[in-house]
Amino acid sequence: MILVFLGPPGAGKGTQAKKLSEDMGFVHISTGDILREAVRKGTPLGKRAKEFIEKGELVPDDIMVALIEEVLPEEKSVVLDGFPRTVPQAEALERMLSKKGRKVDKVFLFELPDEEVVMRLSGRRTCPECGALYHIKFNPPKEDEICDNCGAKLLQREDDKEEVVKNRLKVYKEKTAPLVDHYRAKGILITLDASGSVEEVYENLKRILNEEGN
Repeated sequence: MILVFLGPPGAGKGTQAKKLSEDMGFVHISTGDILREAVRKGTPLGKRAKEFIEKGELVPDDIMVALIEEVLPEEKSVVLDGFPRTVPQAEALERMLSKKGRKVDKVFLFELPDEEVVMRLSGRRTCPECGALYHIKFNPPKEDEICDNCGAKLLQREDDKEEVVKNRLKVYKEKTAPLVDHYRAKGILITLDASGSVEEVYENLKRILNEEGN
C-alpha cells in the first residue's frame, strides 16, 4: 500500500507518518528529512536544494522526483510525507509507480488553519548540541531559549522563522493545493482534521484505514 500525506507545513504529517511506521510497519519517506540531511552534508543535491529551502520555496521537481525514485522500496507499504507537492510531481510519481506495478492507494489531506500553522512552526526550537526539541508554547525549556539537557542556546531553523513560514504557506496554497483537486478527481482523497492532539489525529487516521479495509 502507498499513502500520500498532504497538508500545510506544521500540520503534523511527519509525526503521524512516524507513528504509522512504528505501529503498522510502513516505510516513512520524509523528503524534508532527506533534503535537510543532504544540505547538512553538502552533497550536490543538498547544495542545489539549500537556496530553495531557506527561502521557503519548493525544491524543483527534477530534484524531488530523482530523490524519491532512489529511496522508494519495491514492495513494502510506504507513506510519502512531503511528496508530491505539485501536480507534475504527482504525475511523475504515477508514471514511476506504474513501471513497478504499483499505485497511490489513499491520499490524506491534513487540514489546519493558517494561524495555527504559523504558531506551531515559528515556536519550534532545536538544541544544536544534543538535538533536543522544544516549543516556546507547548514544550518550553525551563530557562528561556536554553536547553534543559546541556545548557546550549536553542536555535530556530531558518525555515521556521515567521516570515519564511508565511511564505511557505503562500507557496503551499499556490502550488500544492491544486493536488487536492487532482486526487479528489481520482476518488482517493480523504480529509483529516489536524487540529486535535497527536493521539486524537492518529486514532482517527487508523480508524479510517481500518474502515477502508486495510
